[in-house]
Amino acid sequence: MSNPITSADIQLIQRIIPHRYPFLLVDKVIDIDGTTSATGIKNVTMNEPHFQGHFPGTPIMPGVTIIEAMAQTSAVMVGATMGLMDKNMLIYFMGIDGCKFRRKVVPGDVLTMKVETTRGKPGGKVWKFKGVATVDGELAAEAEFTAMMDMQS
Repeated sequence: MSNPITSADIQLIQRIIPHRYPFLLVDKVIDIDGTTSATGIKNVTMNEPHFQGHFPGTPIMPGVTIIEAMAQTSAVMVGATMGLMDKNMLIYFMGIDGCKFRRKVVPGDVLTMKVETTRGKPGGKVWKFKGVATVDGELAAEAEFTAMMDMQS
């Protein structure tokens, strides 16, 4: 039996989830503990296209992209643990609950996203997660979200 995957660099992330620039919103995933929990890292840079319009002169990462980054972290955690590399997995939001934003996320920040599975099991399609995003230890956003993981043929 091979060793469990406990981290994913950008190359492995791209083998698990279909997202690409400009919508690939996680740079690496660390501390993967099976399908239980993981931590995503997103280096926020001024080069990202949403900063041209959100907001000119005062760039702020859109809240919806922070939630999406947490969801991508969750998908990488599940995909890495279940060996879903190169399997054309698509992931669809089914619900977002208890979403709160507490701090602006701006270029230069490192967004740390801790996610944990609250419902779901290997082989299942519907999963529920709780995510917390921080910058320098300060709470930036939190949400619970439900997603369906769909394997394409």
